[in-house]
Amino acid sequence: MALAVSASTKAGAAVRKGSRAWAKPLERRIVLTDVFVVAMTMVIAHGVQFGWVPLASHLGTVGIHHWWITVAISALWIFELGWLRSRDSRILGEGPQEYQRVVSAGMRTVAIVAIVGFFTQWGFSRGYLLFALPLGTLVLLGYRRVWRAWLNKQRDVGRCRTPVIVAGPRRTSEQLVRRLRRNHESAYQVVGVCLADPSSAGLEADLEDVPVLGPIEDAAELVQRHDAGAIILTANDAVSMGEARRLGWALEGTDVTLIVAPGISDVAGPRVLMSRHEGVPLLFVDSAAFSGARYSLKDAVDRVGAAVLLSIAAIPMLIVAALVKLTSRGPVFFRQERIGKDGKPFAMLKFRSMEVGAEARLQEVCGDGVGMFYKPKNDPRVTRFGAFMRRYSIDELPQIINVLKGDMSLVGPRPQIAAEVEQYGDLEQRRLLVKPGMTGLWQVSGRSSLTPEASMELDAYYAENWSLGGDVVILLRTFWAVVGKSGAY
Repeated sequence: MALAVSASTKAGAAVRKGSRAWAKPLERRIVLTDVFVVAMTMVIAHGVQFGWVPLASHLGTVGIHHWWITVAISALWIFELGWLRSRDSRILGEGPQEYQRVVSAGMRTVAIVAIVGFFTQWGFSRGYLLFALPLGTLVLLGYRRVWRAWLNKQRDVGRCRTPVIVAGPRRTSEQLVRRLRRNHESAYQVVGVCLADPSSAGLEADLEDVPVLGPIEDAAELVQRHDAGAIILTANDAVSMGEARRLGWALEGTDVTLIVAPGISDVAGPRVLMSRHEGVPLLFVDSAAFSGARYSLKDAVDRVGAAVLLSIAAIPMLIVAALVKLTSRGPVFFRQERIGKDGKPFAMLKFRSMEVGAEARLQEVCGDGVGMFYKPKNDPRVTRFGAFMRRYSIDELPQIINVLKGDMSLVGPRPQIAAEVEQYGDLEQRRLLVKPGMTGLWQVSGRSSLTPEASMELDAYYAENWSLGGDVVILLRTFWAVVGKSGAY
């Protein structure tokens, strides 16, 4: 295959701004944000610990002025944020990697300072670090969330996206294009495909607007011609290992990124291990497990977290209960049978947000049948105060008791009624392998505005790939989604 490009083409691409011109300015802005947050956090921590007079003679046991130590720790922190590539435009906007790297930068900074302090015996305040680094990390995560919201809004209107060419066999390429186009906030915009057999008919009817640009052999040249920023090479037998390597060579010196999409999807996190054997990168994928020590730890964390949440929310919940009673006739709580882990039913608690007898009017609202995620907009059965509670998910708070009882988890797929579960196929059945949750991956990825199919895929993905770190990210994103009222009704 002729995968090489001419030297003149590569030289021209090397100096052009390219289709990822948005990335560098955004990364620079995030650098400024990081510097501002770290500087302000360290200055506040220093002032609280040592006083606010810059020239005051506070010296450590090794004779170093504390201000110099503060500056050094700040510089180390900024360096770690850059070293771990927390601002890499390829991870900005989606997924947990950006947040994980921000947290790792703070933890590494603490570890390095602790090690240096141990060997130098400088006698620096531990309380100073234990205040500054966690606080600064939380503020950094908040700022990164704001940047992510801004970036997603830009992508929703077609800006700040990387134009890509998908290269591979027809069926695999079509599946990948559909996935990339399903999310309006996707980081990638497909400008065309290069197929193993481009001479046959075009793509399926729903993708007829995606042009077939040519054969895979011409991908390196076509990506330059169409000003694309990346080639996504799908798993296929049309390109050998050596030819794929030559494709990478052909893109050297350009702004074009080569992305390889493996033949397996919807696996991530602790189930995936990458290793090299005989120069070939191999992905090892562990089978999904739904019991054992990890699940016992998750259950313990859930119950402790629920106890803490209940102690904090007890008084606000009493106030909400009183308002439910005062604003409409009927009981405070609504109990409904839902299907939990392994298909076992349980009674889920909510603050009543509908009129009494609402279940008898279900057919009136939903028509002939109940579909999955059947929650309708502008439901006439919802009370005025109930609409307010639903808008901010306040009606879900009593489910903390379900978590304490062990029926639910803080994070997991939302529990559904038996009529919905009866419609489950193989994919949907995966949701029942873990405990249902108060919040979940699909809630923070669009909430009620997602299609049922997309919601089910996200829940199945979570069931097979969850981690405690991912749960923390989902809980933080839940707060943002509720405050932003994104897709809630």
